[in-house]
Amino acid sequence: MSRYIVKRFLTIVPVLVGISIIVFSFIHLIPGDPAVTMLGERATPERVTEVRAQLGLDQPLYAQYAIYAGKVLRGDLGVSILRGDPVLLDLIRRFPATVELALAAICIAMLIGVPSGIVSAVWRDSFFDGCSRIIALTGVSVPIFWLGLMLAWVFGVMLGWLPTGFRLGTNVTLVSVTHFNLLDSLIAANGQALVASLRHLILPAAALSSIPMAVITRMTRASLLEVLSQDYIRTAESRGLPQRTVVLRHAMRNALLPVMTVTGLQVGRLLAGAILTETIFSWPGIGLWIYEAIQARDYPIVQGATLFIATIFVLVNLITDCLYAAVDPRIKYD
Repeated sequence: MSRYIVKRFLTIVPVLVGISIIVFSFIHLIPGDPAVTMLGERATPERVTEVRAQLGLDQPLYAQYAIYAGKVLRGDLGVSILRGDPVLLDLIRRFPATVELALAAICIAMLIGVPSGIVSAVWRDSFFDGCSRIIALTGVSVPIFWLGLMLAWVFGVMLGWLPTGFRLGTNVTLVSVTHFNLLDSLIAANGQALVASLRHLILPAAALSSIPMAVITRMTRASLLEVLSQDYIRTAESRGLPQRTVVLRHAMRNALLPVMTVTGLQVGRLLAGAILTETIFSWPGIGLWIYEAIQARDYPIVQGATLFIATIFVLVNLITDCLYAAVDPRIKYD
C-alpha cells in the first residue's frame, strides 16, 4: 500500500504543476494591463509601475513563472493588493470556517443519504423508494442559491427560528484559538458560544448538503441494488439469515466503495469553498473571500486561493483512494 501511495503522490506532482500554470495564466488573461485593471483607471503611473514590479509583470513570461513557482514552493502565495496582508495568512484564518461548514454539510448528507439509499434499495419500487428518488432528483436540480434564500426567508425571517448570517451573534464573545468556533467553544467551556455557533451553522450547512445528499442517496441505492443481485447474497438469504444481517453485514461492505468515491469527491468540492452558500449566509470562509476578491479585482487572492483549493481537492481524492483497503481488505494496491 505504501508503494501505491508513493506512486499516487508522484502522479499528483504533474497535476499540481499544470494547475499552477493555469493559475499563473489568470493574470495574463486579463484584458489590458492587469495592474491598471486591479488599481482602476485613476491610478497614478507610479502606483501602476509599483504593482507591475510587485507582480513581476515587468519580467519575461518564463521568468515570471519561475518567480511565481519559487514563491509558491516557499509558501508565499502573494500579498493582497487592497489590504496588504499575505494571502497565506488570510487562508489560515478563513479555511477553518469553510472546513467547519463543509464537514457539517457532509455529515448531514451522509446521515440522511446513506440510510435513505439503503431503504430505497431494500424496498425497491415502494412508496418510500419513489419519494426518495423524487427528493434526490429535486436536490440535484434545485439551484443552491435559491434553496439558501428560501431557507433563510422561511426559518430566519418568517419563523425567526435561526440566524441567517455570520458565524456568531454580536452579543457573543469567543476567544479564537483554532479558528474553529465549535472547537474553540468547547476548549473555553463557553456554552453560549457553542449554542450560537450551532444555530448559525444549521441553515448554511443544510443548504450546502442538498446536492451531496442527493448524490449519496442515488449512489447508495444503485450500488446496493447491484450487490443485492449477486449470487453470494442469494446464498446468504437461502441460509435463513435475517435480512438486516444480509444487507448490513454482507451487502453494504461491497456497496460502500462507490459511495466512498462520490463522498470523497463531494468533500473535496465542499472544502473547495462553496461560494454561493457562503455569500448568501455571509459565512466568512474561503468562498466568500474569493467572491469579495473577484469583485475587488484582488487577483493575488484569487490566484493563491485557487491553487490552494486545487491542492486540497487532489489530496482529498488521494485519501479516499487509500481508504478503500480499510473498507475492503481484498483490494490490493499493485
